[in-house]
Amino acid sequence: MSAGEWAGLIAALAVVVLVLLLAVPLLKLGRTLDETTLTIRQVREQSQPILSQASTTVTHVNANLERVDDITGNAANVSSNVAALTSVFAATLGSPLIKVAAFSYGVRSAARKKREGQALADAQRSAKDERRARRSSRRAD
Repeated sequence: MSAGEWAGLIAALAVVVLVLLLAVPLLKLGRTLDETTLTIRQVREQSQPILSQASTTVTHVNANLERVDDITGNAANVSSNVAALTSVFAATLGSPLIKVAAFSYGVRSAARKKREGQALADAQRSAKDERRARRSSRRAD
């Protein structure tokens, strides 16, 4: 064997060793890709029922939101009817009731002032009588 043949043999062995060293990571990478593919398949199979249930849930929620919208509209109608009824009540009964309340307040106020005036007059009269009694007792002494 000549030196060129030995060099060729060594180069061929080096290439074989290099291919073997690169084959191990490539095999591991292939297994990793297979596991990833399997995991993706399982996730897809498990997510399809979840997505269909989510779709059903969204459909039910939309139906309930339509009902809530109807309820809200009815509540708005009721509140506008109550507002109209309140304004009618205030227009028909409010003014006479206010007049009656004002009149009764005036009567009560006048009666209280009369009682207070009568009490004040009685107090002044009794004070005057006491002064007269004292004067007359001083004159009698």
